[in-house]
Amino acid sequence: MGHLKLQAQAAISAIEEEPKQYDAGYPNRTTVACMINAEIGAVLAVMRRNVRWGVHYMSDDNQLEHSLVQSLKVLRRQIFMWRNQWHAINPALYLQPFLDVIRSDETGAPITGVALSSVYKILTLDVIDQNTVNVGDTMHLVVDAVTSCRFEVTDPASEEVVLMKILQVLLACVKSKASVVLSNQHICTIVNTCFRIVHQAGTKGELLQRIARYTMHELVRCIFSHLQDVGSTDHALLNGSTAMTQETRQLRNGNFNAANDNQSLSACITSNADENPTIATGGKETVLHELHPMSERYGVPCMVEIFHFLCSLLNVVEHMGMSPRSNTIAFDEDVPLFALTLINSAIELGGHSFCHHPRLLSLIQDELFRNLMQFGLSMSPLVLSMVCSIVLNLYHHLRTELKLQLEAFFSCVILRLAQSRYGASYQQQEVVLEALVDFCRQKSFTMEMYANFDCDITCSNVFEDIANLLSKTAFPVNTPLSSMHILALDGLIAVMQGMAERIGIGSLSLESSQLNLKEYTPFWTEKCDNFSNPNHWVSFVRRRKYLKRKLMIGADHFNRDPKKGLEFLQGTKLLPDKLDPQSVACFFRYTTGLDKNLIGDFLGNHDEFCVQVLHEFARTFDFEDMTLDNALRLFLETFRLPGESQKIQRVLEAFSERYYEQSPQILANKDAALLLSYSIIMLNTDQHNVQVKKKMTEEDFIRNNRRINGGNDLPREFLSDLYHAICKNEIRTTPEQGVGFPEMTPSRWIYLMQKSRKTAPFIMSDSRSYLDHDMFAILSGPTIAALSVVFDNAEHEEVYQTCKDGFLIVAKISAYYHLDNVLDNLVVSLCKFITILDPSLDDEPVLAFGDDIKARMATETVFTIANRYGDFVRTGWRNILDCILRLHKLGLLPAHMASDAAEELSAEMGLAKPNANSLLSTHLPSSTPKRSSGLMSRFSQLLYLGAEEPKSEPTEEQLIAHQHSLETIQKCHIDSIFTESKFLQAESLLQLTKALISATGRPQKGNNTSDDEDTAVFCLDLLVAITLNNRDRIGLLWQGVYEHISAIVQSSVMPCALVEKAVFGLLRICQRLLPYKENIADELLRSLQLVLKLDARVADAYCEQITQEVGRLVKSNASHIRSQLGWRTIASLLSITARHPEASEAGFDALLFIMSDGAHLLPANYVLCVDAARQFAESRVGQSERSIRALDLMSASVNCLAKWTGDAKQAMQEEQVSKMLQDIGDMWLRLVQGLKKLCLEQREEVRNHALFSLQKCLSGAVDIDLTHGLWLQCFDLVIFPVLDDLLEIAQAQSQKDYRNMEGTLILALKLLSKVFLQLFRDLSQSTAFTKLWLAVLGRMEKYVKVKIRGRRSEKLQELVPELLKNTLLVMKSGGLLVQSSVLSGNSLWELTWQHVNNIDPTLQSEVFPEQDSEHLQPRKGETAGDLRPGENVSIPSKETTGQDGAGIG
Repeated sequence: MGHLKLQAQAAISAIEEEPKQYDAGYPNRTTVACMINAEIGAVLAVMRRNVRWGVHYMSDDNQLEHSLVQSLKVLRRQIFMWRNQWHAINPALYLQPFLDVIRSDETGAPITGVALSSVYKILTLDVIDQNTVNVGDTMHLVVDAVTSCRFEVTDPASEEVVLMKILQVLLACVKSKASVVLSNQHICTIVNTCFRIVHQAGTKGELLQRIARYTMHELVRCIFSHLQDVGSTDHALLNGSTAMTQETRQLRNGNFNAANDNQSLSACITSNADENPTIATGGKETVLHELHPMSERYGVPCMVEIFHFLCSLLNVVEHMGMSPRSNTIAFDEDVPLFALTLINSAIELGGHSFCHHPRLLSLIQDELFRNLMQFGLSMSPLVLSMVCSIVLNLYHHLRTELKLQLEAFFSCVILRLAQSRYGASYQQQEVVLEALVDFCRQKSFTMEMYANFDCDITCSNVFEDIANLLSKTAFPVNTPLSSMHILALDGLIAVMQGMAERIGIGSLSLESSQLNLKEYTPFWTEKCDNFSNPNHWVSFVRRRKYLKRKLMIGADHFNRDPKKGLEFLQGTKLLPDKLDPQSVACFFRYTTGLDKNLIGDFLGNHDEFCVQVLHEFARTFDFEDMTLDNALRLFLETFRLPGESQKIQRVLEAFSERYYEQSPQILANKDAALLLSYSIIMLNTDQHNVQVKKKMTEEDFIRNNRRINGGNDLPREFLSDLYHAICKNEIRTTPEQGVGFPEMTPSRWIYLMQKSRKTAPFIMSDSRSYLDHDMFAILSGPTIAALSVVFDNAEHEEVYQTCKDGFLIVAKISAYYHLDNVLDNLVVSLCKFITILDPSLDDEPVLAFGDDIKARMATETVFTIANRYGDFVRTGWRNILDCILRLHKLGLLPAHMASDAAEELSAEMGLAKPNANSLLSTHLPSSTPKRSSGLMSRFSQLLYLGAEEPKSEPTEEQLIAHQHSLETIQKCHIDSIFTESKFLQAESLLQLTKALISATGRPQKGNNTSDDEDTAVFCLDLLVAITLNNRDRIGLLWQGVYEHISAIVQSSVMPCALVEKAVFGLLRICQRLLPYKENIADELLRSLQLVLKLDARVADAYCEQITQEVGRLVKSNASHIRSQLGWRTIASLLSITARHPEASEAGFDALLFIMSDGAHLLPANYVLCVDAARQFAESRVGQSERSIRALDLMSASVNCLAKWTGDAKQAMQEEQVSKMLQDIGDMWLRLVQGLKKLCLEQREEVRNHALFSLQKCLSGAVDIDLTHGLWLQCFDLVIFPVLDDLLEIAQAQSQKDYRNMEGTLILALKLLSKVFLQLFRDLSQSTAFTKLWLAVLGRMEKYVKVKIRGRRSEKLQELVPELLKNTLLVMKSGGLLVQSSVLSGNSLWELTWQHVNNIDPTLQSEVFPEQDSEHLQPRKGETAGDLRPGENVSIPSKETTGQDGAGIG
């Protein structure tokens, strides 16, 4: 005790000599002193309660206070005397008295408990950290004292309190700031002590058990959270002999929760303190070498020890003689569950840092994962769930280092347990399915599974297996929908959601369809240059997947016929044209799905090539560091061992040769390996064949294998291990067929670990859609099927919404990757749920639809897809249109939906809206009222259900259902499909129009019902709206639209709404599109010829409206119609209206627009317009005034011909001018020919005005370069026939039919004289002039002799000589009519006077008087019979020649 005082005083002196330091971050010195003083008082107070510590003996000087009490009192006296801050004071000075109390075996539980509380309080004051003086030694003292705690057990309750406080202090040590100075050894000691308390707390109270486990859990968390701060190290520590491993060995002999019956808990802790928890006995050098890392500050070495210890806890079950697959009640799940929980915490906190420490990583890769594979098959849902959680954490942090382990876990645990055929319980299936869905929710999980496993020839198709599992599990087969089905669907949707989120992020333009093998390359040798660069690995894995698919096809061919299978593989360049043993061996080794019986037969064959293949096949195995039995198991799992002894001999020879090459440690030569392999096969048959009654003993086996190792015996232990391994675990010589999910055997695990050292790196996904196209092609079909089945069987709105979201996600991905077939299938699937498509289901389909939330959500989904992703809908448009038509039929669509769409376009184009009697707004009167349609009309019908019949008012439920229906339709935005159709891709647009045409049906004459016609009209409305909205792509649609309208027009024999829509829709299309599509203007206008093909009854019903629309078309697009073909159609349409009472006015108005002032007359339409004007002039519909206006249009048109003539001469070359003038001449001739017919009109005013118009056209031809031949034609074809026909009419017809024919004849005769005098100088040079002149004289002769109503006309008798005299005088003055010196009888002079004398014999003397023949000149006013309106020359008459004042003067 005196020594202790001196030591304390020396320390105090030293403290007082130290300079005062900055105390930032530390508690106040006096405050801490007071706290420690209070703790001293608390310990002393408890000690005084005990007689041993409370009685003070002063009778003898030697009987002083006990050292424990004295040290506390000394500390109490000195604590307030220290001047420095607490971090500068050695903590051992104020902790040692408390630690002495804890260590003492004289103190009872209450005293020890208070002392532990005091130490805990001091540790949590934050006065001790890594900067505190002598902190390392102090922390070691605390750990040693607490882990060596001794106390007397007085009652169980106080004992438990002490144990809980021990746990509390140890946890505080690890959590304190000073914990970094603890050594690896002390950390192991702390964990060891805590685990012992956990181990032996089973017989104590529940509270102690929970606190002990919680403390252990927190310790592991604190320790492994430090891993991220520790540098890389590779210390090798494990010999399996530490104290913790010893604890594990002790556990193998008893229950985890059972304390040792022969030892108290306090004694156990004491014994633990006595034991050295370091590496066990050995040489001195070994101990120092192994203790060195353990004595350093704690880091990886202690973590390796702890992690190994936790893994070894999972092996307890094996040594207890139980299996995880045992009955849940019989199997104690507590130990593995506790160990797995601790392991999970370590992985959560250590995270990716495990990768930097090879020893820790090795434990995870091998020992931990091997145990996880075992406990993954546990019948306990708790254990299984924890195993799945650990694997999820391992995937998250360490997947790059666990490629094959992850594949094995999914294949042998998750996918195996998820299927009931392998004997898994419902609880197991539910747990693994939940775990699988958790994996699927990881954004990169499915892509990494696909890239690393499905695209690896040597791995299973994990992604495909997961997809198939989820889709099958989501199907309720003859059972109600359960949570399992919804869970599987959630997994599928999670995978799809991940793809949808990656859309457009870094996809590479690589198509798997472009892959093709042009030459043979060994598929098992292909390598990727850079697995971290997507430009390299994406193409590489796609190629590997392509090879894998081809290999699977080849395997299928091989299983049917091995020879043809190999030939197929040669044809696909997967095997060389000339087979070699190595390529065939690798095909057998690395191709899944091969028939193992066929492989065994091939390898056992005595053919030389087959033997070579066998040896190459054996060389594909790596038997290094494998026991002979495991190597043999692995070898025989790949094929079925043939039954014949010679084949077995060859197979085992190849195996033995390969095994001896790689593991020659014990065996002397390959013969020894062969003999021992044979012996193992025989032992296996003996032990596991039920027909063998007397089994081989271990001694028999050892005896049978004497002297086989090069004449020597093999080690007895070696043979004994082989014997027990075979007896315990049979070698299956008939391995499982197919590509199922096998169990993980020890030999397979050994092979997996060997393979993992050589496998390709794990490909990490960076959340880009490199392979999503390929994955979606696999997943889309099963997903749509699963969504449809769940949607069909679901009863809750939440499930409906989940399915709807899934449908839209699938649609989004399908559209992005242009998978129109997937989108079409999706639409078809959804339309099955729209109940209104089946009219037989309910009498009130609208109300049923409003009550059916499933149908309404399906409808919303269908139209959402149509609006968002319509670009990639193809045949699905037919189903979408069926829905639209059904909704229309039920009156649920907005009224005039299609026309509204077209009106929007009209507003964009700046066009005026059609008036009420135009186009689509035009309706025929019907004997039956049309059924109202539209949203509000349906609502009104519902409100007034009882208006006609005494029915009850609609119920509130009916009103709500109807409101739901209306709201659903509004959400669908159906009209947007058509108004936004201009944004659809060409192929989708074409399919939409085809669907509309198909829905209309083939029109049949007279057989359409009212409903059919209503549907056809609606479809035609939509078709027209789409056509108008897609004017820029009219060439794409036009053919189909035209053919459809043509079929309707030609099949209609009676007026109806359908043909009305067809005709006016066609006109509307032409009217809207002509300004924008000049390249197809002719085609558009030609289509209007369909109107001409209308049945007479149909045409008559719509003639006025048609004409009005044609007029609008002309007025708005005349400048865009340039071809003769287009104008021919327009003129034809206008012409047929000339005689229609209602339509003629509109038709003439359109013609007037074209021809007035020649505004829109063109060479292309001139003749057509003239003919149309002639028909209006001829028509008696309306008053004569219209005919006269038509004649004025014709006569005024000659000015256009003159203008074109002048323009042509200025702008064209000579050849073009000649052609143009010829065309103009032909037009002029057609003009006067048209007037010729009108000159014979029965109506006097029209007839006379026609003659006046004809004279105007003939006179106006002066500015047109007409040839002599054309003028002669005009006389022969027009002028002479007019005079002859008029003469014939005057003589033959009655005055009642043809009024005042005398005046008409006078006008005609004057026209003849005028034109002849105008042209005689030009025509006199023609050889036909004489003939022409004689024809003129002949007509005058006829006219002077004509009898009208039985008597000759005085007016004509006066007029003819006068006109003839004028003509002769002009010809004389022109030198054309002169007397010839030679009288031949055929001269012009003689022929002229022969005719003139017949008319008036006195004319010759008047024209050529002998006395003044040379000076006679025609009078100025009489040189020509000028035709002027309202003037009569040389013919005195009281009446005018024309009632309209336009006569001939």
